[in-house]
Amino acid sequence: MVLQNDEYFAGGVSLQKIAEEFGTPVYVYDADKITAQFNRLKKAFQPLDVNIKYACKALNNTAILKLLRKAGSGLDTVSINEVELGLHAGFKPNEIIFTPNCVDFNEIETAVKMGVHINIDNIAILEHFGAAYGHSIPCCIRLNPHILAGGNTKISTGHIDSKFGISIYQLRHVLRVVKTYNIHVNGLHMHTGSDILDAGVFLQGAEILFEAAKDFPELEFIDFGSGFKVAYKEGDVTTDIEDLAAAITQRFTEFCADYGRKLELWFEPGKFLVSEAGYFLVKANVIKQTTATVFVGVNSGLNHLIRPMLYDAYHEIINISNPHGKQRIYTVVGYICETDTFGWDRKLTEVHEGDILCFKNAGAYGMTMSSNYNARFRPAEVLIYNGKTHLIRKQETFDDLIRNEVAVDL
Repeated sequence: MVLQNDEYFAGGVSLQKIAEEFGTPVYVYDADKITAQFNRLKKAFQPLDVNIKYACKALNNTAILKLLRKAGSGLDTVSINEVELGLHAGFKPNEIIFTPNCVDFNEIETAVKMGVHINIDNIAILEHFGAAYGHSIPCCIRLNPHILAGGNTKISTGHIDSKFGISIYQLRHVLRVVKTYNIHVNGLHMHTGSDILDAGVFLQGAEILFEAAKDFPELEFIDFGSGFKVAYKEGDVTTDIEDLAAAITQRFTEFCADYGRKLELWFEPGKFLVSEAGYFLVKANVIKQTTATVFVGVNSGLNHLIRPMLYDAYHEIINISNPHGKQRIYTVVGYICETDTFGWDRKLTEVHEGDILCFKNAGAYGMTMSSNYNARFRPAEVLIYNGKTHLIRKQETFDDLIRNEVAVDL
C-alpha cells in the first residue's frame, strides 16, 4: 500500500476508487503480494524442492485458491468442506492434505474416498483408521511437540494444553497401535501455531520429529506446519524466512542422509501468504464524543473482522480519505450490539463522517471468520489482479439471510 498524489494504492489501484465502485465494507486482496510471498518462500528453501500446502482456512475464496494453485501450491484443509473447495478450485486430490480435529469418523471416510492425504491427530481415530483400512490407505500422524510458539495460547497450537495433535509423550502408544493394525504411516506432522520468530523453535520441533521418524520406516514426507510471524505494526519483529530456511535446509538434508533416503519437506503457511495482501475498507458512520473518548463508529463490526476482539489482534488503521490531515486520537468501534472495538486510542488523521478507513493485514482470518451476527450481511471481496479489480464475491443480501429457512404456518 503506497501513497501517491494524495491517494492510497494497492496493486496499482486506488483503494478510494475501489470503495466508491464496490461500496463498503469490502475486503480487497492484492494478487501480486500473495504470489510474491509464495515465491519468496519457495526460493528461500532452494535447492530443496519444498512442498507448500496453503492453509486455506486463512482465506478460502475460490479465486484465491486458483491463484495459489497456479503459483504451484498445494492445499492444507481442516474440514471436508475445505477439501470440496480445493477440488472445486482445481487442486488434484494428491495435492491436498486433510488435517481435521475432533470430527466424526465419517468425514475421514469421505476424505479417503476423495483420495486426499489423511493427517490424524488423535489416538482413538488412529485406531479406528487402522481397523478400517489397515495398510491399504496411508496416513500422516500429527504430533504435539509441546512447544509454545510466541507466547499467545490463543493462537499457539503446540503447547501442552492444546487440543491439537498426539502428545510426543504418547509415541510408544502410537507405535503399538501402528504395529497392531499394520498402519501405513507415510508422514509426520507438527504445527506449533502462529508467531514463530526464529529458526530455533522450528529446529526444536524438527529434532523431535527427526527422532520420532526413526520408528517409522515408510515415511515419504515431514510436515512442519507453519506459524511464520508477519508484521502488524511498525517495529514488529517478524520471522526471518531466509535465515529459517537456511537452518532447516541444512538440518533436513542431514536427517535424510541418516534416514537413508530423501523425504519431502512440507510447510502449511496461511497468514504468511495472504495477510499482508489484504485490506478491509469501511466507512465512518458517526463521530461520537463522550466525556472520556472520541469514537469513530464504522459500518462494520466483529461480524466481519473478529480478530481484534477474539485474539486482541492489532490491525493498523488508516484514514485514506484524509491522508494529510491533522492527527487526533480515536477509538474505532463497530455497529454490532456488543463490545465491538477494532482499535483503542489510535492516532488517525482527522476523521469525518463518510471517510473511508482502511484496516491493513486483513487478508488472513477476516472474511473466513465472518458471520451474520445482528442479521448483518457479509461483505464483498475484490481481487486486484494484473492491475485490474475483479469482484470475487458479492455482498450478501436479505435473501441470503433467509435462504435456508423453512417456512412454517404459525
